[in-house]
Amino acid sequence: MSNTLDSLKKSLAAPPGFNPCLVPIDRRCINQKPVPETLCCESGLRAQFKAAPTWSPEITDENRHVLASNIITRKQERGITTKAAVLIPLVMQASGLHVLLTQRTDHLHDHAGQISFPGGRMDEGDESLVATAIRESEEEIGLPSQSIEVLGLLPEYLTVSGYQVTPVVALVKPIPQYRPDPFEVADVFEVPLRFLMDPANHEIRVWQGPEGSRRFYAMPYADRFIWGATAGMLRNLYHLLKA
Repeated sequence: MSNTLDSLKKSLAAPPGFNPCLVPIDRRCINQKPVPETLCCESGLRAQFKAAPTWSPEITDENRHVLASNIITRKQERGITTKAAVLIPLVMQASGLHVLLTQRTDHLHDHAGQISFPGGRMDEGDESLVATAIRESEEEIGLPSQSIEVLGLLPEYLTVSGYQVTPVVALVKPIPQYRPDPFEVADVFEVPLRFLMDPANHEIRVWQGPEGSRRFYAMPYADRFIWGATAGMLRNLYHLLKA
């Protein structure tokens, strides 16, 4: 059964040596509605999450392939935890809100070398998925819980590694220095929220896999290439803020 799950995960994930930066851009989302600048600040975000506007999450090709493969149900049948959470930390810098991201180390089993949010699987001792996101953030990058103000949750995002990931959006007070776990985290960096919430910076790229074409979002920033599940979650934050 373990071999079956491993084979299924490999069929869903990008092939070895896959470089998303080389995948052609199909189009940019330049004609989509921008997020008002008033919602890219602390007060605007608090108000938007409190108002809870009606909106629909975007279903990516990654989500569709995970649903079609039934990998999450198969993992659950084996007693494997599929619930997970990440923190989307919005750091309150003097120059405006910045999204904190991590670069994963190259030797990890899932999503090695990719840009992600701090987070991970839910543990038995976690009271909630919010607790999972906060605990993982402290373990991965040394972010203290007292620096975090949770605003709300985004809908679950299904990953090719077979997890139901709940993004927890939070305002974060800047701290003097992060303490990344050297086993999991190669680097910690920030990107301006306004850049990531501008659809003109959202690219749709298409690559040809064994089962046909696959689309994914990318949001390149300076020398960082944000793509896949991380970009997909940011797209859902965009949809909430423009609602």
